[in-house]
Amino acid sequence: MDWGVHLPHLGRGANREGLVTFAQTADRLGFHSGWVSDHIAWPASVASSYPYSDDGSFPAPNDMPWLDPLATLLFVAGCTERLRLGPTVLILGYRPPIQTAKLVATLDVVSEGRAILGVGVGWMREEFDVLDMPFDHRGARADEQLEVFKVLFGSDTPSYAGTYYSFPEIRFEPKPVQDPIPVWVGGATEPAFRRVVRFGDAFHAAFQPLDELEVAWLRIGELCDAAGRDRSDIGFSVRCYLDPDARMDPAKGLQGSTDQMLDRIGRLHEIGVDHVVVDITAPGGVPGRIEAMERFMAEVAPHAP
Repeated sequence: MDWGVHLPHLGRGANREGLVTFAQTADRLGFHSGWVSDHIAWPASVASSYPYSDDGSFPAPNDMPWLDPLATLLFVAGCTERLRLGPTVLILGYRPPIQTAKLVATLDVVSEGRAILGVGVGWMREEFDVLDMPFDHRGARADEQLEVFKVLFGSDTPSYAGTYYSFPEIRFEPKPVQDPIPVWVGGATEPAFRRVVRFGDAFHAAFQPLDELEVAWLRIGELCDAAGRDRSDIGFSVRCYLDPDARMDPAKGLQGSTDQMLDRIGRLHEIGVDHVVVDITAPGGVPGRIEAMERFMAEVAPHAP
């Protein structure tokens, strides 16, 4: 099992000292990857339903400090050596595709090939409206953006003519170090599963119960078979809470004793998960989360499948 960790780019730890200390500790402990979430501006009122909570409410308050995801990853790239870096997930419709591609390519270059492109289509219509970006047809737009990235990263003189995006022949340099940058697709719907099979190097799920994860992974396997794609080409990543004090929904995280966490990890492994991103909920700000992270890597991770 590979381990990822959500970086403290929001809340009280959203500052230079917290990010550097946390990211360098994760790097030293042997985490495979570090992750950030994507929100830009918070509307005063949100009616859209968050897909990963039982009541549709978003768990973070709208006045929480929230550093830009790609800028944060660029910063962390400069103070780490091994940690792979990605968004969980980048909302493709929030930004023009060529601008996004430039930032992602830059991240891959300055990190010397450590970028992961985690992508999703988003859920908060109000945030799209604030950004003056279209919410409707966001799935089809996301698919075109992924096509645009492929063209920009892989062609010496890229051009593109789609339904939603187009540009004439241009030069786009530098290219990413990786060829290609791995794409990890998030989502919990049939279109998302199809996007995984069409574009993804991994399926990146978040905060879902085991039975839902198993159903999703089986469906992705069926779609691979229908498309003639080898199932083994696609990884399976899950983001969940690391909740040692058992304060969150037990169906959405690792919590309790070492044995309880290992039991949950074992069940994730049985359904095909090969990468787990822990989102640490321990109290005490960044120092508290670092302590929980160190305990996890010393007491739990070495005994996982």
